[in-house]
Amino acid sequence: MRILQKLVLDCDADAAWRALHSPRALAELYAPLMGMEPLASEGMPTSLEPGADVPVQLSALGMPIGRQLIHVSDRYVEERSADAPDGDTVRILRDSGIPLTGPLSVLDVWDHQMAVSPAPGHPGRTLWRERLVIGGLAAPVLWPVLWTTWQWRAARLRQVAPTWAFDPVPAADADADSDSASDAAADPRP
Repeated sequence: MRILQKLVLDCDADAAWRALHSPRALAELYAPLMGMEPLASEGMPTSLEPGADVPVQLSALGMPIGRQLIHVSDRYVEERSADAPDGDTVRILRDSGIPLTGPLSVLDVWDHQMAVSPAPGHPGRTLWRERLVIGGLAAPVLWPVLWTTWQWRAARLRQVAPTWAFDPVPAADADADSDSASDAAADPRP
């Protein structure tokens, strides 16, 4: 069974790609209703690196609901469109981990893919596509719950995506900008 989403987010594709690899940004999607805590003694990594296995404890309203193994892989695909005849790169993060305990652990299949690319006709925005495939005898029972969760998640994505766009100016660039601003302020010419 599948759950599909297609959204245009108010941030650029680079910011969305960084957020996809950030456990903190992903946890923010589910907050405050759900939480995600690391099970490894070294804590949560700052970035989800391809090939890494990250075990986490999930909670809902502060109560434990199960453990999940996050296993990330990345893929890059060229996609051509009328807006980008030379092609845009679609970056795909795949979480092929699996629920370890709790209600979702009865699923035989958990395959979650999230794709980001520049939104056609919307410079500086991201086309976000997402697919969750679940399988097993319990999938028809769990699908409505997961579908509802994904609709709420889409609303949260739209809320938090603008916060992903902040990229601090490197110190060397900031110094150059302040120097040029000072020069302009000191210049007596109109």
